[in-house]
Amino acid sequence: MAYILVGVAGALGAILRYAIGVALFVDSVFPYATLSINLIGSYVLAWLTTRLFTKVYWSSHIKTAIGTGFVGSFTTFSTLSVETVNLFENGDILLGGIYVFVSIIGGLVMSRLGFDVGSVEVRK
Repeated sequence: MAYILVGVAGALGAILRYAIGVALFVDSVFPYATLSINLIGSYVLAWLTTRLFTKVYWSSHIKTAIGTGFVGSFTTFSTLSVETVNLFENGDILLGGIYVFVSIIGGLVMSRLGFDVGSVEVRK
């Protein structure tokens, strides 16, 4: 049952990721779509972990489907890696370095923010 839920949630996350990338960031040298999606996903997963998954009873299958399936397929490390290599190969070393730095530090900051916001809401 968990595999089916993760698969369905994963398909939905992947579709949403693709739709956002196509709708908002079509012709850009810098990979804004992946950066934005990964930062949003970092926040969402942290918020879900502290807020939704702790306040409301959810089965482990549902938590896995949402966290691993939906958010896991919505965000993507593999695309970050490929886009970084592409930037480096195109001679955009500085831009590639900025992309990696902002992705990692920004992801950590957004996760911290998600944990903090989720924790404040739980205490209320």
